[in-house]
Amino acid sequence: MSAVADTITHWFNFPENIGKIMFPLRTHDSRENGNKVNSSIPADILDTPKEIVFYLDVPGLSKSDIQVTVEDENTLVIKSGGKRKREEVEEEECKYLRLERKAAQKLMRKFRLPENANFSAITAKCENGVLTVVVEKLPPPPKPKTVEVAIA
Repeated sequence: MSAVADTITHWFNFPENIGKIMFPLRTHDSRENGNKVNSSIPADILDTPKEIVFYLDVPGLSKSDIQVTVEDENTLVIKSGGKRKREEVEEEECKYLRLERKAAQKLMRKFRLPENANFSAITAKCENGVLTVVVEKLPPPPKPKTVEVAIA
């Protein structure tokens, strides 16, 4: 397929683009209280009829290292203080040959939630380096009934 056709296909892929508008990516570094915060936690977002599920990679972090909050009435915020530590070598003649994995930094990721999010029914669990946050959706409002009034 040509580059033009790929671009047109990409732009008219509505569900993907709507998802990007509702849940913008924040892959740049930001500042919080004067400290540098890395906001590039990889995330997958699943939109189902009854809930929105966020899957975030947080390797080496435990549930006590992570905070999940809602700010400004519609922003899901996931933070970590970056407490992951490297394993210490206890034996005297042992040393690392290579250190490729970065030590954890302060992490933060924000997601704008839709209007039908039920903020009182948000759950989160952290297992095997994956944080799963489930935001239930409110049921749609009932459709107004039309009542016919007899004219006297």
